[in-house]
Amino acid sequence: MSDAPRTALAILRRKQVERETGLSRSSIYRRMHAGTFPAPVQLGVRSVGWRVADIEQFLTDPMAYRVSAGEPSSQRFAGDGR
Repeated sequence: MSDAPRTALAILRRKQVERETGLSRSSIYRRMHAGTFPAPVQLGVRSVGWRVADIEQFLTDPMAYRVSAGEPSSQRFAGDGR
């Protein structure tokens, strides 16, 4: 990513998320299904991204991260972005 300052609402693409978290693509999607990784934001028909704030929250304590229990599972993750 560029050196430009990021805002909490900025969007990271999957490769950027992999680089920042050190997780592989399959690990990211496995954790999303388990509720232990932030859900992506739908950007288009076949594209997703993750909010910087969500990834930073995950990185604060990856082992304790849990998606809010009050969120319906369909909102947590609507697909794998492929």
